[in-house]
Amino acid sequence: MSRLKHLAPLGQSVWLDFIQRSLLTSGQLRRLVHEDGVSGLTSNPSIFEKAIGGSQDYGVAMKALRGKGLGTKAIYEALAIEDLRAAAGELRSVYDANAKRDGYVSLEVSPHLARDTAGTLEEARRLWAAVGCQNLMIKVPGTPEGMGAIEDLIAEGINVNVTLLFARSAYRAAAEAFIRGLERRLAAGLPVSGIASVASFFVSRIDTLVDSKLGAQDDLKGKAAIANAKLAYADYESMVGGARWKALHAAGAMPQRLLWASTSTKNPAYRDVIYVEELIGPDTVNTLPMATLDAFRDHGEAKATLREGVDRAEGHMVRLREMGIDFDAVTAQLLEEGLRLFSQAFDSLLASVEKAGAAESGDR
Repeated sequence: MSRLKHLAPLGQSVWLDFIQRSLLTSGQLRRLVHEDGVSGLTSNPSIFEKAIGGSQDYGVAMKALRGKGLGTKAIYEALAIEDLRAAAGELRSVYDANAKRDGYVSLEVSPHLARDTAGTLEEARRLWAAVGCQNLMIKVPGTPEGMGAIEDLIAEGINVNVTLLFARSAYRAAAEAFIRGLERRLAAGLPVSGIASVASFFVSRIDTLVDSKLGAQDDLKGKAAIANAKLAYADYESMVGGARWKALHAAGAMPQRLLWASTSTKNPAYRDVIYVEELIGPDTVNTLPMATLDAFRDHGEAKATLREGVDRAEGHMVRLREMGIDFDAVTAQLLEEGLRLFSQAFDSLLASVEKAGAAESGDR
């Protein structure tokens, strides 16, 4: 049995952080679902930039869409929606067999809307209707402006993947928005069962930035990201132990699970599956890029680790503060960098679509 399948009995779902048309047409996603237990799929502007701009998978489809008179952004959305519908179809059996807990695909609103609550809501509703799949999650950046949109979307019954969470305070705000949205539904006499959400908590980028600030303190390197994630999970357990969540759970609500994102190892000195092995625990998801998925299949060790060493994690964060590292500033910087990188990837993606159209016109 694939080592990846050993994670499910420990309470962790494996999602794939990748999409490309050939993944779907070749049957590779289907094999990952059946052989490795992959039970979901996430995408973001960077992933679609590489898929559409960096492969030959989309040339014929782009030409056909351009022939219909669609603009650049509309062409991108049509390509992404077609891919995600196909992926959702492959994962629908997982969705049905797991009582709507897994089997999701994620599509992100434009990163340029990250500071625009009304714009995020409008685009999220439009994309939700356009895809038309129950096992879709709309990805919304976890900015202060995004939190109001998240609450409204959940209240409307739209599944949400809250992305670009680095700070525990941001995660708690996302959890609060999720709960408020469900409470509004309950107060309005609407069902709260079957509405899914994950809070995508980014991991490895934390270590990349913190390590660069540590100088010669080798004993502290490579520990901040895992410590931060373990403490966020303690926040999750505190939340689901509270009276507000228990009332929603009694009404049939599913929890907003923590999803570990950015789990590829950036530093070659660290074990290539460290951000999987150290964060295995109940009610969590780990979304893996293909290289990390392959590495864990080859040599990953599956054991419950997420609840281990929480006291050490707190001590590690204290030591960072004592060294003058402002962790709030670290997470704020990473959020801004993430928004900038996703916006750049989105713009580059649209430029690739535009360039392909210009080349086609030149050929004629």
